[in-house]
Amino acid sequence: VQLQASGGGLVQAGGSLRLSCAASGRTDSLDIIAWFRQIPGKEHEFVAAIRRNTYYFNSVKGRFTISRENDKSTVYLQMNSLKPEDTAVYYCAGDTGVSVSRVKSAYDYWGQGTLVTVSS
Repeated sequence: VQLQASGGGLVQAGGSLRLSCAASGRTDSLDIIAWFRQIPGKEHEFVAAIRRNTYYFNSVKGRFTISRENDKSTVYLQMNSLKPEDTAVYYCAGDTGVSVSRVKSAYDYWGQGTLVTVSS
């Protein structure tokens, strides 16, 4: 399984971005996709995940929406009302398990990061 994240960029506070995570390879077993983010010098932080339901970090609830294509090929993270504290490198991660985890070590597959910068 390969994951490719894209869609990052520079946006003003209050603006929007949509990140994409394209999956290739044996995606039929890739039931869980999550987004994490990392600020330099800090640990990866869970942002959102999708399996049958969706899961969000408290600080992004109501502002971010995770969704996926029916064929599991692509997962999106729509980010609205962006704040400077959302600035980070965003990673998508995949897991073939059955339980959604908010812990980085639970995920077997990772895409490269995409940088999101929110200016004030």
